[in-house]
Formats: sequence, structure tokens, C-alpha cells
Amino acid sequence: MTNYSKLYLAKPGKRIRLSKIDPANHEGLTHHGQAETRLKKLLGRIVELQAMLYAEKKQSLLIVLQGLDAAGKDGVVRHVLTGLNPEGVKVAAFKQPTGEEQSHDFLWRVHPHAPARGEIAIFNRSHYEDVLVARVHKLVPPKIWKPRYGMINDFERLLSLENETVILKFFLHISPNEQLARFKVRLDEPDREWKISNSDYSERELWDAYTDAFEQAIQRTSTKEAPWFIIPSDHKWFRDFAISQIIVDTLEGMRLAAPKPEVDIRQIRSEFSKAERKLSKKDRISVAQKVVKKEKAIRKEPGISTWTKDS
Repeated sequence: MTNYSKLYLAKPGKRIRLSKIDPANHEGLTHHGQAETRLKKLLGRIVELQAMLYAEKKQSLLIVLQGLDAAGKDGVVRHVLTGLNPEGVKVAAFKQPTGEEQSHDFLWRVHPHAPARGEIAIFNRSHYEDVLVARVHKLVPPKIWKPRYGMINDFERLLSLENETVILKFFLHISPNEQLARFKVRLDEPDREWKISNSDYSERELWDAYTDAFEQAIQRTSTKEAPWFIIPSDHKWFRDFAISQIIVDTLEGMRLAAPKPEVDIRQIRSEFSKAERKLSKKDRISVAQKVVKKEKAIRKEPGISTWTKDS
């Protein structure tokens, strides 16, 4: 199997040229159907590993999603992270900052959403907006946004070293033609009209400026502690498959382990046996059958959501 963790890694310090990366690439796979079965297994493995992460409560995972409009950030949240235990997952979407947020430093609104130990946090857009939108639209002068690269690196290093947070940053790389096709779907399907924004086409005119901003941000902030992955995203099925594999590889690399029980298991087994002996034969059989059903349910892998035209 192709190692997407290596293939799509933006190597720290390496010059980034998005024009050299094909957004329609689907390395190692030829079609949607080939990915579907494998993706189902990957999603099942993510669920298993999240349970271990939540039980262990020693480490955490932060997933950052960035990309131009219609790149598929919402789709990744919906398809790749479906089935996770909501108790151990949180999603933060960073829109235009409020007046209160603007009166603080640019990281003030971000830090409270960082994952606690045992959690997975997903940033749908993130602190990178302050070196992307802020730069492209000249909301602040270069003397303000340029030092932010270093501040972002320091912030991510803080999360990594102080709170054992593993950070994955995904840039969802799409082509202008694919973006326009997805805009068309929004126009053609009434249940997707809510996604249409007045800024969709004005922002599209700034494609080259955003490309430059993304290249600089990725190049200057892809680090050992917080690597960037540039994911070809013209094909949604491949985008989801590649990201899922990288998440599984990362979680497995964290060497998660279930914590030792805080109770005397032998004593608890004895208590269970006593309780079981008090049951009638019929009730004991019923309990045994319930155990079998639960074990089968635990082993059963979660299904995968159907891809939609505009996710």
C-alpha cells in the first residue's frame, strides 16, 4: 500500500510549489470502488484507536484542515471522522473574528479549542487564517503578519511539548476547474444553496494570491512537531482515503495503550460470579447471549457515509 504519510508530507524547510502537485492525483488507486473497502477498514481502525486515546488520557491529536472554498473541509469532518465517540472529539470552525477576538492577539481565540489529553480536536480553518486571509486582503501590514509564522510554530511546539499533542495539518489541494464545478452543484441543488457565499467569486479572483500565501505558510510552518500534508483533493474519495491512512498511521505511531484498571480485577470477578450464581438458569443463558451480541457489535466495523456531489 502506498505510504501517503511520506508521499504527501511537506518536508520541513523544503520549497513548496503547489503548481507542481497535481490536485487530481490518486496515487496507488485507480477508482472510487477500489478505495471504498479499504476506507471502511481505515475508519474502523480510527474508531478503535480513538477509544484507546480516550482511555489512556496521556496524549491528544489536533487535526487542522485548510483549503480554498469548496476544497472539502466539511466533507472530511463528515466522512473521515464519522463514528468517533463525540465525548472525546470536538470541532472548531474559525470564521471571521468577532470584535472581541480582534481586540486580543490572534491566537487568543484558538488556544481554548486545543485538545485536552485523550481528545481529538479538528480545526475547520484555523490560526492559519491570520497568515492567509489577513495577508491576501491586507487586513494587517506585513510587519504584523510576517512574524506570525514564528508565533504559530511556537504555539504548536507548546502544544506538542507541554500537552503531548500530536498535530496533523492538511492542505486540501483542488484545481480552479474543480472548484467551479462544485460551485455549480451548489447552484443546481436547492439543498446546497445555503453554502453559497457572496464572496465565492470575488475570492476566486484572488486564487494566485492565496496560492502564494498557502505556499509560504506551509513552507515556513511544516515542522517535525506539526507537519503539513498536501492532499490532492479533486477526487473526494481519494482525499478521504489518503487523510484516513495518515491519521491511522499517526495514531498507531503514538503507541497508545489502555490504562491499567484501578480496581482489583480478581475481586471484581468474584463479585460477578456471586451475582451470576443468584440468577436462574434461564437468566444466566440470557446474560451469556447478551455478551455474545455485544462482542459481535464491538468487532463489527462502522459503515462509511456515501459521498455526495458537493462534500
